Amino acid sequence: MKVIDLRCRPAYLHPFFGGVPGSPEHDVARWLNRRVGTRGSDDHFERSLTPEGFLAEVREAGLHKAVVVGRHTPSQHLPNDTIHGIVHGHDELLGIGSVEPALQGIDAALTEIDRAIDVLGLAGIDLEPGFGDPARHPDDPLYWPIYEHLQKRGIPLFLMSGPTTPDPSYNDPARLAAVARAFPALQIVVYHGYWPNVQQAIGVAFRYENIHLVPDMYLFLPGSEGYVQAANGFLAEQLLFGSSYTFRPIRQSIEDAQRLGLKDEVVEKFFSGNAERLFGFA
Repeated sequence: MKVIDLRCRPAYLHPFFGGVPGSPEHDVARWLNRRVGTRGSDDHFERSLTPEGFLAEVREAGLHKAVVVGRHTPSQHLPNDTIHGIVHGHDELLGIGSVEPALQGIDAALTEIDRAIDVLGLAGIDLEPGFGDPARHPDDPLYWPIYEHLQKRGIPLFLMSGPTTPDPSYNDPARLAAVARAFPALQIVVYHGYWPNVQQAIGVAFRYENIHLVPDMYLFLPGSEGYVQAANGFLAEQLLFGSSYTFRPIRQSIEDAQRLGLKDEVVEKFFSGNAERLFGFA
């Protein structure tokens, strides 16, 4: 079975992912693995402390593609050049760049989008409005020139959501509706799927077919049954797989997802087909 992992980062990318044994971040990575249901050893993520270890993890999990995601927030910057350096030359790796116009300015952010795609060969752009300072919602006017540019160029947008948003009030699916409505040709991919606001998230995705949900590690937590129920119906082409590695094992996440009850005709779309269409592989 072909599997594209939409959210997969190595530990060595940043201390946040457990890249420094003995550090507080390393302890948090271990804690989070236990929190989201890791079975067996909870030090599996240490294998990706080196590039070679990460590639071995990806290959042994049987991934067709592992998507490595950048980030640009006041507290954590994973530069686009760093993402390029990780994925370049490896067919099984795909990179997503990032911008933050609040920090860069609109013009610089637009220029960086073009550089990330045209020069670095990355495949999409990540924004994290709820993690800004001040925090913003995705419908904030600051981001509209970014959305317009991405839509015009046919570049997918990746948004961060979920319970790790510093202020939970910014984990609000309803605020994405205005963006999806204003930019109907913009493909919007939401990491963490707005969990635990599952019903609201699938409700917005019901209304706007250009919204795609990647619940990743939260797909296996209480309340996530709604994602599966929706995927067996109207959401079949809008739900995508992600392990959220290093915070959950890749292979275990694949195996757990296979037991969620997705219909046979939905499984291929969930694990790879929807991602291939999103990135233009199909």
